[in-house]
Amino acid sequence: MLKNMLLSATILLGASVSAQAACNFANTTPIKVQAPSFPAWVAVTDYMKTCGNVQVELDLQYKEKQPAALAAKPALYQFAGLAVNSLVPLLNDGTVRPLDDLIAKYGQNLQPNQLIRIDGKVMAIAMMVNVQHLMYRRDVFADLKLAEPTNYDELLTSLAAIKKAGVMQYPMGGTYKSGWDLATDFVNMYFGFEGSFFGAGNVPTVQGDAGLKTLAMMKALSAYMDPEFLTSEANTVQQQFQRGKIAAANLWVTRAGAMDDAKESTVVGKIAFAKAPAAHAGGKPATTVWWDGFAIAKNISDAEADAAFHVAMQGISPEMVKANNAAAIWLIKGYEPGKYAVGAAASAGAGAPPYPATTAMGLMHTALGANLANYFSGRETAEQTLAKIAAAYTVAAKEKGILK
Repeated sequence: MLKNMLLSATILLGASVSAQAACNFANTTPIKVQAPSFPAWVAVTDYMKTCGNVQVELDLQYKEKQPAALAAKPALYQFAGLAVNSLVPLLNDGTVRPLDDLIAKYGQNLQPNQLIRIDGKVMAIAMMVNVQHLMYRRDVFADLKLAEPTNYDELLTSLAAIKKAGVMQYPMGGTYKSGWDLATDFVNMYFGFEGSFFGAGNVPTVQGDAGLKTLAMMKALSAYMDPEFLTSEANTVQQQFQRGKIAAANLWVTRAGAMDDAKESTVVGKIAFAKAPAAHAGGKPATTVWWDGFAIAKNISDAEADAAFHVAMQGISPEMVKANNAAAIWLIKGYEPGKYAVGAAASAGAGAPPYPATTAMGLMHTALGANLANYFSGRETAEQTLAKIAAAYTVAAKEKGILK
């Protein structure tokens, strides 16, 4: 499905364009929206707000806040913007509702690859795909006669040359913020080293060779990052690029268009978009393919659910895409892939796997986020860190009943 998504829709970013058309109905039911904070969601929610009575909260910490917010009775939000992995805890908690009846009523513009089915029922709507891939300063690499890196060893060689030439003190950017971001980068690199997180019966296997190689490569890259890299997330890296502070990063495609936003970027036209580097020569791109979209809360009235979904269809309408084509790799009718989709499409086409949205992976991701920082800060060895990750996952998995 993800390959079809990329073929049928793909690419991201830029400053969102203000809503140009009024909503095709007047919404009279108050709707509260919580969604991730990045330009594509600004575009979507701007269109939703034209319907009236829509209150929007865009928050980088949405993943941590949504489970409790939707478990409340009534739910604190009717509409939950989310990504593939953040849907899993909501499904496990039973706090989002099937959408089939609402799709029949309002979803005439939806495409088949937007319908996220769980046990035969549509539980979420995908609106875009998202991939972390290589972005780099074309001019800096050209000046130093550096080729486009195809794997991380080549990238490390290029970073060393850039630093030695005195172009930049810290030429690498990284989404290494302790917690979810650092865990995501580990997952990307771990799959790049052909690692498998689980054995039979959901037993953790993160302590093997792939785990050690992943930590070593990530630490080697961190040597070229700002020393505060454990606080660095996508907004940070985007701004580092825009201010000319870094020469390379594996960054979400949703940030690509912002590089050419003349209102805030000093590097317009200077950033190249390429396939995510492989973890080793000859390997697949060390990244994963995600989708972003939304679900509707279960613990609300049917009237609120109806209004929330109806408003959502305005937010992800072909008219919104026409006004914000460069804001994402949309899965919505009318999307036309542009230059910012190149790196994402190349990564997917070269075999980058979909992010595995399972209960086990959700628990592993949490264990990674809670335990990786001690390795990068030098307080633990690689072996100690991986052992703690396996132990934390094991406790959580037994509590969830997926590990004996």
